[in-house]
Amino acid sequence: MNESDQNPYLRDPPEDLTPIDELDEAEREARRLREAIRHHDRRYYVENDPEIADRTYDTLFQRLVDIEESFGLQIPDSPTRRVGGEPVEELETVEHVAPMLSIQQSGDAADVREFAERMDREIGEVTYTCEPKFDGVSIEVVYDEGVFERAVTRGNGREGDDVSANVRTIRSIPQRLRGEYPDFLAVRGEIFMPRDAFQAYNRERVERGDEPFANPRNATAGTIRQLDPTVTAERPLDCFFYDILDASEGIATHWEELDALESYGLQTNDRAELAADIDEAIAYRDRLVEDREGLNYEIDGVVIKVDEKAACEELGTTSRHYRWAFAYKFPARAGETAIQDVALQVGRTGRLTPVALLDPVDVGGVTVSRASLHNPAEIEEKEVNVGDVVRVERAGDVIPYVDEVVEKRSSGYFEFPATCPVCDSAIERDGPIAFCTGGLACPAQLRRSVEYYASDSGLDIEGLGGERVDQLLEAGLVEESVADLYRLERADLVELEGWGQKSAENLLAELEASKSPPLFAFLAAIGIPHVGRATARELAGAFGDLDGLMDASEDELREVDEIGEVVAREIRDFFDSEGNRRVLRELREAGVEPERAEDRESGDTLSGLTVVFTGSLPDRTRSEAQGLIEGAGGSVTGSVSGNTDYLVVGENPGSSKREDAADEGVPELTPEEFEALVDESEEADRQEQQESSNQRTLEDTFQ
Repeated sequence: MNESDQNPYLRDPPEDLTPIDELDEAEREARRLREAIRHHDRRYYVENDPEIADRTYDTLFQRLVDIEESFGLQIPDSPTRRVGGEPVEELETVEHVAPMLSIQQSGDAADVREFAERMDREIGEVTYTCEPKFDGVSIEVVYDEGVFERAVTRGNGREGDDVSANVRTIRSIPQRLRGEYPDFLAVRGEIFMPRDAFQAYNRERVERGDEPFANPRNATAGTIRQLDPTVTAERPLDCFFYDILDASEGIATHWEELDALESYGLQTNDRAELAADIDEAIAYRDRLVEDREGLNYEIDGVVIKVDEKAACEELGTTSRHYRWAFAYKFPARAGETAIQDVALQVGRTGRLTPVALLDPVDVGGVTVSRASLHNPAEIEEKEVNVGDVVRVERAGDVIPYVDEVVEKRSSGYFEFPATCPVCDSAIERDGPIAFCTGGLACPAQLRRSVEYYASDSGLDIEGLGGERVDQLLEAGLVEESVADLYRLERADLVELEGWGQKSAENLLAELEASKSPPLFAFLAAIGIPHVGRATARELAGAFGDLDGLMDASEDELREVDEIGEVVAREIRDFFDSEGNRRVLRELREAGVEPERAEDRESGDTLSGLTVVFTGSLPDRTRSEAQGLIEGAGGSVTGSVSGNTDYLVVGENPGSSKREDAADEGVPELTPEEFEALVDESEEADRQEQQESSNQRTLEDTFQ
């Protein structure tokens, strides 16, 4: 009886497992677990016929991880390598075992028949192996003595990128072959992302605010070239194998190769067929066109190969193509496609935008896999639901949107859930629009909230653009709200890619300078729905301080100019949210305290003047300086352009704005020169107000 027959984990794993610290034969236990996990991986990922529950599998997998770590039993082809290894600095270039050439292709049946006629002339009557043409990433995988050695992308056909660490994480690709395999084997396959997994993954990306992938192929290509294998391990990739590039044992036909690959434990596609002549091959293609939408992987045609390997060798290759194969392409999906899912994208202010996740379709020469559904009212009006076939258009040749349902395959329309898919806060309707009520406490709104808080429309915190916000979120330095910005430390920042001591110190100085912003700037920065800088000024002037505004009733809010019933309710709802109040408390605890609004009229002595700041000012905060400029009728922007009048250069300035100013011929002001400008403006404003007051007094005297 061999060890496999005695392996308790193959068929019905026991629930009571011997504690690891009591194992007498840890090495044998690890061997059994590896064998069992490989077996169950194949049953689940290749044969789609699992024998054990997911929870049981997870228990066995974790037990193997613990045993390998406890007893130092890690080996290169262990299933535990599936979870990813150490990140690499760059992908190395590796030469292929045999050239990985491309295939001539056409969507015209006449070209396919011409290929067949050439085959008849050069080698006589032939049989063809016909297979789906997968729309993924071509890969070479090499096995030595049955053990996975390396995986290389196609590259230029002669050499490609070594992506072995990433390919190890794909569970349908065995680390060790089975059956009667040759001593050496180099195989060609296609890595892809299943369509259902692609839609689910895109849905997750949309809901957390990331840009979704355009199509499964792009998702696959981006994933397989990741420098961090743990990222690849988290993404749902699969693989079909279809060709032996080189082996220590020869095989007579392509059809027999497919059988051999399957016997080695390598996944092949079950839609391959033999065709006695080119008419049967064309008929095979036409059947696959009809079945295309029902497949769980993307294909864009069929590959027709001369079956006899000896004939293929006689035909040979060109510098780029195999002369014994032809790809008969499918027509591009144009304009009409099926909705596979609907995801809800949460905006900065909590607005929920429904996004249709589509079977990729060509719209005006661009592959589209998502389209806007605008809002719940439009979904109801058009009666759009998952499964329906819709016509997709592109607004201004840019933004795809669902124009209409052309084939109703569902009942009713997509209904919004009661709660936010990200933070589980209640969803509320405001006419045709839906909002998440989670506010500042909603993780999906976090990135946008932080970016907007730091933008020139908010507190203008220099050095905190979109890319750096992403870094802070990915590193876990900002996890819950904008208040986390004020907990950042220099030691954490300098560990991030592209940061140094100076950039870290500059950002911390900017954050410190932002702790006493004008009330209007703070109100605009925290993302109250419908409250921009103009409305924020009105609110600041009416209530004076933050506490006064937070306690204002809807009736009191409606008394403010430009504040109607809807905006008053939104403001009141924002401050009634416990999540928002918690974030505001945390900001204040971190030292952020908006300055009380000044009870004076705004002037216009700097009307038309545009100013940009870089670095910190010694005598006042950036937000205070911005308030002075805007209060006098000028404007402050975050970047230098040809319309900028002055660049104010403070302490520890950034280099990019100064370079832009030099290019545009924009003069620089020192902090002292800026203060002089402000003093002149305030003096001119006082004179205007005095003259206005005198004029009113004179008019009153003569009335």
